[in-house]
Parts: sequence; C-alpha cells; structure tokens
Amino acid sequence: MFTVTGIGGFFFRAKDPQALAAWYEKHLGISDISRTVWKQQAGPTILAPFSQDTEYFGRPEQQWLINLRVDDLDAAMSDLKAAGIAVETREEWDSEVGRFCRIHDPEGNPIELWQPSDAAGLA
Repeated sequence: MFTVTGIGGFFFRAKDPQALAAWYEKHLGISDISRTVWKQQAGPTILAPFSQDTEYFGRPEQQWLINLRVDDLDAAMSDLKAAGIAVETREEWDSEVGRFCRIHDPEGNPIELWQPSDAAGLA
C-alpha cells in the first residue's frame, strides 16, 4: 500500500489569478508558480474535515480554510498590519498546539496563520 508523503499542491479558483498570486508572494512569501515552485520547510500538517455547519471558516459558503505555518506570528501580524491587511486574533483560537491569527486574501478567502507551540513538540 502506498503512503501519502505530503501536500503536492493546493489549487483554487480566483477571479484574477495573476493578481492573487502576486498578493500571496508579496505578503506571504509564497512563490508564484509561474516562475518557480514554493519549497516548504518540513513540519506538521493537519488534514481535518469539519462539520458542514461549522462557523470556524467564516462565511457559510466557504468550503476550505488554508492554515499556513509561520516561525514568528508576532512578526507576521506586524508586517501584515503595516501592509494594511486586517489581522484577526481570538483568545479561543490559541491552545497547547500553538497560536493563531486569521487574514483574508483580496478575494475574501480566509487564511489562518499558525505558530506551532514548542511545548507541543510541533515547532
């Protein structure tokens, strides 16, 4: 039997794919696939279906929420705020597995940023 070894890609529809790719590269450092492939650091990945009626994703019609690992959540939030991007945090999002914040890309897609906890052995 085979084993899945990681996420090979995350593909989604966009009204303006080029502009959205440029936003992800500028603000999150994710390389535009038209120029190069983004190489990630090894680390934990969670694949978890949520209940159809979850409010965690935001809009009821939102079918996905991408969670991106960061090495310094405070620096990420500071940089994003300085760029005029709204950053949301909630105390109940943080747990023993780490700290979280939420932003949205220009097309309204939610992006969760996660700094894994050293104590949880996930960092």
